[in-house]
Amino acid sequence: MSVVDASVPSQLTPIWDELIGGLDLGVLLTDAHGQVLATNDVAAGLMRLSKSDLLTGVRPYGWSMSDDTGSAMPDWAELAGQVLRAGSSLSTPAVIFWSGQPSSRVWIDYHPVSAHGRDRALMLLRPVHTGVSHGQGLLDPLTGLPGRALLLDRLEQTLVRSRVGGTLTTLVIADVRRLSAFNNEHGFAKGDRLLAEIAAQLRQGLRDDQTVARYGGDEFAVIADHPTGAGVDFARRVREVATRSVRIEAKQFRPNLRVSWVTTDGQASVHSVIERAQHHLQHS
Repeated sequence: MSVVDASVPSQLTPIWDELIGGLDLGVLLTDAHGQVLATNDVAAGLMRLSKSDLLTGVRPYGWSMSDDTGSAMPDWAELAGQVLRAGSSLSTPAVIFWSGQPSSRVWIDYHPVSAHGRDRALMLLRPVHTGVSHGQGLLDPLTGLPGRALLLDRLEQTLVRSRVGGTLTTLVIADVRRLSAFNNEHGFAKGDRLLAEIAAQLRQGLRDDQTVARYGGDEFAVIADHPTGAGVDFARRVREVATRSVRIEAKQFRPNLRVSWVTTDGQASVHSVIERAQHHLQHS
């Protein structure tokens, strides 16, 4: 039986058989829309799905995937699109759940590749216990900001400082509203440029000791520690900086953002802080 199952007839199968035969890591090839074109047994095992489910996009009842905090992740289509548009790799941790219980912990590396003249996203999957190098791919390829994995690490560090030093930690999540409509009207290239401009404004408008990260496709996150206060002034500052007018190809656009924040003394877990911030954002 072939090592690789492909959803399209193809010269891909013998090539991939030769390349990934015997590898101890999972391999998936997707198109720009996140459709899985080819995969192997290791990938199916790590994702706790059959190869047929991976190729057809079927997700059985009870199966779900989240990041290390338990928060929902952007889907493959969104991440594949980010990687291909930016032309840079992206890495992220993932936890596979069955019926609400963690079943597998995986590190996923996304790489832009070309197959037969078409843009593809190559996903390499490894269990977290294999000692994955965290030194590569932790920056978002589009904005240059820390990505989700690095954000979680920075948040954990800041919470520890608050517990030890008696300070407060505030996490702000800013969601760019109607980004899909903007992309439909102006094109994905301008949508990406808008996100990059917002990222630049946040980097330049906030202090160097405050972490600015890209949390999701249309979401940014900012972490700060401070001696007193509820974080509301900091959240207002993030909104003020991020919604400044940006110029894209001779046109001015003013981003529209929803903002939520959570302030803690450091006793809360990373998961609970992000979960509360997401809950506030969804109900804002």
